Amino acid sequence: MTYVDSLIDWGWRLGPSCHLIADTIDELHSFADRLGMRRSWFQDDPKLRHYDLTAKRRAVAVRLGAVELDRREFVAKARDLRGVSLP
Repeated sequence: MTYVDSLIDWGWRLGPSCHLIADTIDELHSFADRLGMRRSWFQDDPKLRHYDLTAKRRAVAVRLGAVELDRREFVAKARDLRGVSLP
């Protein structure tokens, strides 16, 4: 399963962005390929292995089946993927 969080305006030149994560790295890369993402855009941070998506790509990701999570749900999912339990 793949997931996206809410768009946030970080002052990025391409506008608001969000994160794309997945239950497995293979699933994440496969989904990113479907979105036309370059593998070099992968953020290999052990705390949150992800791709950053523009608003346009986020909309496409949702159409392709990515699950939208609010901030709390997204943080919980990210922790779960790292094997960190919630307090």
